[in-house]
Amino acid sequence: MHAAASASLPAYDEKTDAVLLYSETNVTVISADKIRTHVREAYKILRPNGREHGTAVVYSNPTRKITSLHGWCIPAQGRDYEVKDKDALDVSLPAVEGSELISDVKARVLHIPAPDQGNVVGYEYEVEEQPTVLQDTWEFQSSDPVREIHYSLQLPAGWEYKALWVNYPEVKATQAGSNQWQWAISDVKEIREEAEMPPMRGVAGQVIVSYFPAGGQLTKGFSNWRDMGTWYLGLANGRRDASPEIKQQVATLTATAQTPLQRMTAVAKFVQSDVRYVAIELGIGGHQPHPASEVFAHRYGDCKDKATLMSSMLHVIGVDSYYVVINTRRGVAVPGAPAHHIFNHMILAIKLPDGLNDPSLVATAQHPRLGKILFFDPTNEMIPFGQLAGHLQANYGLLVTPDGGELVQLPQEPAAMNSIQRTAKLSLEPTGTLKGDVQEVRQGDRAAFERWRLREVTSNTDRIKPIENLLSGSLSSFRITRAQLVNLTHTEQPFGFDYSFESESYAKNAGGLILVRPRVLGSKSSGILETKEPRKFPIEFEGPARDTDSFEIQIPSGYEVDDLPPPVDSDYDFASYHSKTEVNGNMIRYTRTFELKEVSVPVDKAEDLRRFYRVIATDERNTVVLKAAGR
Repeated sequence: MHAAASASLPAYDEKTDAVLLYSETNVTVISADKIRTHVREAYKILRPNGREHGTAVVYSNPTRKITSLHGWCIPAQGRDYEVKDKDALDVSLPAVEGSELISDVKARVLHIPAPDQGNVVGYEYEVEEQPTVLQDTWEFQSSDPVREIHYSLQLPAGWEYKALWVNYPEVKATQAGSNQWQWAISDVKEIREEAEMPPMRGVAGQVIVSYFPAGGQLTKGFSNWRDMGTWYLGLANGRRDASPEIKQQVATLTATAQTPLQRMTAVAKFVQSDVRYVAIELGIGGHQPHPASEVFAHRYGDCKDKATLMSSMLHVIGVDSYYVVINTRRGVAVPGAPAHHIFNHMILAIKLPDGLNDPSLVATAQHPRLGKILFFDPTNEMIPFGQLAGHLQANYGLLVTPDGGELVQLPQEPAAMNSIQRTAKLSLEPTGTLKGDVQEVRQGDRAAFERWRLREVTSNTDRIKPIENLLSGSLSSFRITRAQLVNLTHTEQPFGFDYSFESESYAKNAGGLILVRPRVLGSKSSGILETKEPRKFPIEFEGPARDTDSFEIQIPSGYEVDDLPPPVDSDYDFASYHSKTEVNGNMIRYTRTFELKEVSVPVDKAEDLRRFYRVIATDERNTVVLKAAGR
């Protein structure tokens, strides 16, 4: 630490809170059931926000034991500080709701004194664990710049390894001893957070290191997606077997169903709504599902438990299904980088019966061996059977079949499946007051989002909060005179708001003219690209979308239109925007369509997206000019 503290540093800008001066991770594989890892890190605190590095947090569980933890501070002036393992506290997992109820998983926290600006703080710890997977990920790039970072691997005699570099040029290992290998990198650039950027794991440099015992045994490891699927299939072996109780429940659910689709939908609704989501993922439980019989008996489970139960129930009605292991953030899993840690969720791929071509089944893909398959998330109770949430669309997942694993890209649904259709019939008074009725119909994620935040709201006052939020973002003053929700609990139907409002002084008087904005509600413009720094990462959207607005405003008696805003037509391969303001008799009619066609915009098109949003912002501010009739 003293050597690192005395080294000269380059000048860092005002956004750099700390710099990782030195880091080393030494992994010693003792056997397939025991791995020892020793970590050392030293940071220099450059700004107050860098003080967080003065707290070392190390996690433990029944298969991961912390054998030592020490910390030090080298102040810019004065003598050094030291804290030892006895000064650390074992606490429940930070920022994890309900973790205080679990005794098996803990965090050991060590607070290092004086993590102040200009000081150097460091710590070292050692852990021993019984691995569930013979694989490690060296994540060497983050939001802090790195001066010097090392990784070493010691393997037993006869063992081999495979190192896969992701998001960073490969650095060759050097042999440091008998079956011992080392990597070293200097001057790693920090990653600055950008609005709507891909997840950190999708852009940060990392190395996936897999270990292989002598003799080629892969019971705890894998070198490709196929082997990973085989490994997972072994964990789930026999756990989808249907108990007599499950078979009876399926018979009851499907008793009145006339078609295969009705039977599958009945099973899906049961698993979505009647099996509570509860995640207790300790040790191998982070990968291995509970038996379907247990999940059914207790009526709760995590994502892989719900997928297991639904797969079991589908098999009872003669429908095959397969696990799909996936990440809830698009961009974490990429082709060519098989790693168990990149996945945090599980859904199903359902083999559709031959000849089933219902238009409600949109999240489908044609598989060369399995035929037509439908991707479905039984954990998400707000998305109807046949559809996928936006963050899973165009995402990569590991399809697990009896032949092993296969990384597949999930389908992207048509933009119209995720939409807001807003229509309003309004009247304008000479005083500038605008009032009338609004109907809003939502589908896809647009509907699921509102249903999710309203799922436990019971008071009428709180139920209209989403309407209030929309109006407050578009109107300087308003009063809701009527409001109701449409299809809140019927997820197979579009969700909607139906309400009336009035807004005083909506239109402005200027020298005998009345200025009225035809775009009454909702904003589609965005300022996420209005920054001084050039964009470095793609812009990610939740999913494709297509929203439409249609506002009719009755002109007050005695007035006529003097000037209309021009129509707008902005069309790119990733998005489009079209608006038009027309007059028909005493009625102003404003219509527009906003469509996101792709889920990601590459960096080289960021300037196009900036211009696109600016065009929308201008259109949203445009006004219609009214004058007294006959003047």
